[in-house]
Parts: sequence; C-alpha cells; structure tokens
Amino acid sequence: MAIQNFIPTLWSETLYTELEKDYVGVRLCSRDFEGEIRGEGDRVKICGVGPVTVFDYHKNQDMPAAEVLSDTERTLVIDQAKGFNFFLDSIDLAQSKKGLMQAAMKEASGALSDVADRFIYSLTDENVAELENANATSTNIISTIAEARKMLMENNVPNSAKVSLEVPPAIEQKLVLAKVLRSTDNVEALGRGYIGSFMGFDIYVTNNITPDADGSYRCIARTGRAIAFAEQVSAVKAYEPELRHGDAVKGLHLYGAKIIYPKEMVFLHLTPGEEEMI
Repeated sequence: MAIQNFIPTLWSETLYTELEKDYVGVRLCSRDFEGEIRGEGDRVKICGVGPVTVFDYHKNQDMPAAEVLSDTERTLVIDQAKGFNFFLDSIDLAQSKKGLMQAAMKEASGALSDVADRFIYSLTDENVAELENANATSTNIISTIAEARKMLMENNVPNSAKVSLEVPPAIEQKLVLAKVLRSTDNVEALGRGYIGSFMGFDIYVTNNITPDADGSYRCIARTGRAIAFAEQVSAVKAYEPELRHGDAVKGLHLYGAKIIYPKEMVFLHLTPGEEEMI
C-alpha cells in the first residue's frame, strides 16, 4: 500500500464492516441509541416511561383521571477506548502478495471485536436473575435452559420476543450431545457464532465467555434490547515511521455498553460436568 493512496474514510468503513462481521456479543445488543460519539467519555442518554395502568370502562361513567407516567433515564457512557498501531516493513511489503495490508486490517478488526465482546460479557447488574447448574451435562442442561426461559416469561418477556442464549464451546458440547439444536434456513442472517435454536432461543457459541475461578461459565439469556451498545471507529490513520522504511496504520475504537432491561436477562452459571459412560 502506497501511503499516499491511503483513504482514511474508506479504511475506517472497511474496519467497521469487518468488526460487524466478527461480533457475537455486540451483534446481539440494541444499537438504537448509538447517535454521535465524538470522544471517550461522551454519553448517550436513554429515556423510557413507566408502565400504563389498564382500567374497566363503563358506559356513561367518567373515566379515571389521566395517569401521570413516570419517566426513566439511564446514561450509557462511552468509556472504552481501544487502539491499534501496526507496522509493515517495506521489505515485507515488496515480497508479499497483494493484500498484505488488508489482511493486517482484518487481524486488527478481529482483535478489536474480541475485546468488545469480552466487555459485553463482563457487564453485570444486581437486578438480573441468576441460576446455577454446578454439574451441567447433556441430560440436565435441558431443564436449566427451560428454567431460564420460565424466568424470562415470568418477567413478561413475550413469546414473540427475539431471545438469544450465548454459551462457550464447553457448554455447546453439552447441547450437541443432548441432540436438541434445530437448524434454520436463515443461518447467514443470524450471523457469526449461531449454532441452532432450542426452546425459543437462538443459541450462539463464543470463546469470549471465559471460565470463572471455580470453572463455571456465566452464560447469558437475553432479549435483543436488554443491553445497549454504542460505538465509533475513530481516527484511522496511515503514516510512515520516521526511522523505518515501511507503512504503519493506527486507529481508535470508542464504545460503551449498559444493561438497560435487566428483567429481560438471565445469567446462567454453568459448570461442565462429566458425561455418563454408556
């Protein structure tokens, strides 16, 4: 890549597109509040209203006075700033096949998306329901997922809501052995990590759910609006290091996330158990 031919806007858009392809946890968040993000520390205000009361209506009788709805406001803070800065020597560029710099940008997007996904899986809220299976096997994991589904429905998440269940490979194995996953014709649209559906959940596998010290994994069942995420790929620039022959690229990824609807999430603490030998 000749440095003079670098188009920052194009490369920023390319990086953003590659990030979208690589996301799992972020992909399943609400992006409705993204707005304009101009720097680390910027805030996105998320407003809502309280529940509406339904009353019996009687002909020829006055209705109750208009109900004053309570409003709520939560603030999503853009407090994550992750950068990259890589260099390719001119000898490597001369001896490589065309597209080395593009490949390096894809590597950068993969690394950034992993960090952002791990941030999503680190979020917590004391109002999120939790359940535990300290010996998750292909036999008993079905009842655990059914309990998570029940918890969501008891919190008035409708049957029609799009809900996901995100698990690590160690828990995916239990689901595969249980032979409960159902395929769909819409796999491409559901994105990276999708492995099938079960009990109303679209199920995704990711390496970015890592084990706790006790060996358990905190998996997440949630609706598509439970977590809000906002991001911006900022300041992607190419430059020539003063004391080197070659090209370098640096960039900044700004984002933040917040649990907005904790009642539409369940944390499943699952510890993989030993399977019974048949």
